[in-house]
Amino acid sequence: MEEEPRLSRQLSRRPTIGVFDSGFGGLTVLKALLEVIPTADYAYFGDTARLPYGSKSVETVARYAVEASHYLESQGAQLLVIACNTATALALDRISSAAHVPVVGVVEPGAEAAASATKNRKIIVIGTEATVSSHAYRKALENKGLHAREKACPLLVPLVEEGWVDHSVTEQVARIYLTEAFADGFHDADTMVLGCTHYPLLKPLLRRVAPAHVSIVDSAESTARAVLAHFKELLPSLDGAQQERRAAPRLKFFATDSTEKFRRLGQRFLRHPIENVEHVDLKE
Repeated sequence: MEEEPRLSRQLSRRPTIGVFDSGFGGLTVLKALLEVIPTADYAYFGDTARLPYGSKSVETVARYAVEASHYLESQGAQLLVIACNTATALALDRISSAAHVPVVGVVEPGAEAAASATKNRKIIVIGTEATVSSHAYRKALENKGLHAREKACPLLVPLVEEGWVDHSVTEQVARIYLTEAFADGFHDADTMVLGCTHYPLLKPLLRRVAPAHVSIVDSAESTARAVLAHFKELLPSLDGAQQERRAAPRLKFFATDSTEKFRRLGQRFLRHPIENVEHVDLKE
């Protein structure tokens, strides 16, 4: 209850969207959000001290994500975006129940976009081991009457973080993964979902490697469009923000590990300089 005065003051200015990820990949979601909703301010929380989430239990991921979500709420977030495929896949219900504001994850928007894109109802989803093991995308797609194959591509995240987004080694690795993904009855799948927020950086490379007939669905872009729909429904009154609409969005960044590393690596994902990062030490 004590946060209500802060929230009402924030509403009288510009709405704030909180974006949470275990690390840096969610910055591709923030980048997409900035493009479609420039009239909001943003607070981004990267739980860099406790990544990767993929090796942790559902209970631990849920606890970490809820802590981060509550922190973003304390910073004035009126809508939360869980820009982490693992946290969305394993703990979206828990996060939504614990939050005091609307919550949007990355899986359902990606599945919805794939359903709109496909002609033959056969979808390939590429992601991390943790996301694929959860089968969150497959379940979401099958609920829409689609046939889905998930393919774990564990080497792509470290290659992206190394900055090798257009390297011949990365292309060779991606080609091996996609050859396996589009085999055994899925050679004619016509849509591929990027089920990891690191993968948008590889989109030009993946476009070269994927079969020519395949549509690529970027779950970061799909999530931003889903947030825009929620934003219009839930925060329709922007009257108090009129005077600020021409100003650039205010961006706050929070990280649980090295702020210098966050600035350095984060700029690759956001494609924009990251000035100030505040260190946050959440209790275990």
